[in-house]
Amino acid sequence: MDEQEKDLYKKLNLVIEEYKNQKGMLIRILQRGQDIFGHLSINVQSFISEKLNIPISTINSVVSFYSLFSEEPRGKYVVSVCLGTACYVKGAQEILNAIKDELQVKEDQTTMDGIFTLRTKRCIGACGLAPVVTINDEVYGCVSPDDIPGIMHQYKKAHRQSKL
Repeated sequence: MDEQEKDLYKKLNLVIEEYKNQKGMLIRILQRGQDIFGHLSINVQSFISEKLNIPISTINSVVSFYSLFSEEPRGKYVVSVCLGTACYVKGAQEILNAIKDELQVKEDQTTMDGIFTLRTKRCIGACGLAPVVTINDEVYGCVSPDDIPGIMHQYKKAHRQSKL
C-alpha cells in the first residue's frame, strides 16, 4: 500500500469514527467512503466491515442494492440513459446504442481513458422530455441518436480544457 492509499484509509477511518455511533451510519459512511476513494472496492468494504464489526456480506449487500454506490471506478462523467416506458417508446434504446458506439463501451462500463461511464436508469421522472439522457447532473431531453456525437464532444472538449 502506497502513501497516497494510506492517507485515503486514514480519511475513511476518521469518517467511521465520526459516524459509527449514529443511527443509520452505514449509508453515510459508505457515501463518504465512495467520495474519498471514487468507488467502494471490496478492500474498502472489508475495511469498513472490520472497523464497524459488521459482516462483509451485509456491507456488500447494501453496496450492491443501491445504485448510487459503485464497486468499480466511475468516469468523470456518468452518462445515464433513461429506459423508462415513455423514454423507451420514444427511442431510448437507439440512443443507448448510439452512445455505446460513440464511446465504445457497454452498459456499466467506463471508457479506457476513464472519462465516461455508461449506465441505464429505469425512470428519472422527466417523461415529458422523453427520451432523456443525463450526464452527471445535466439533463438532456428530446434527444435523438444524431445528437449524441455533439453532446459527447462537449464533454470531451471540457475534459481536455480542464487538463490544460
